[in-house]
Amino acid sequence: MHFIKGPKDFWAGLLFVALGIFAITVGSNYTLGTAARMGPGYFPRILGVLLIFLGMIIALQGLRIPGEAVPKWHWRPTLVVLGTVVIFGIVVDKIGMAIGTVLLIVGASAASHEF
Repeated sequence: MHFIKGPKDFWAGLLFVALGIFAITVGSNYTLGTAARMGPGYFPRILGVLLIFLGMIIALQGLRIPGEAVPKWHWRPTLVVLGTVVIFGIVVDKIGMAIGTVLLIVGASAASHEF
């Protein structure tokens, strides 16, 4: 894909567009309402439209302006952080919020190479 000059911006823009489409899709199941009397679907739809608009601007910027390449994905930190959050959710009722939070912070900090 040689026409993408700023891959980081381009892919971030596409991610914003995808999240906007998801928000509009989920929000379409709820009543929209009006600006004066907003329904439960008003905020997700407006947020989705704004995300799509912002995503398109960022993606187009990635096509026009040279930028950084997307760095290599590091799986270990991602899995460590997700694992500690799942473990926190499992043990928070048994050991309490305070101790669980401390364990979550210590466990998630193990994902850093500076730990």
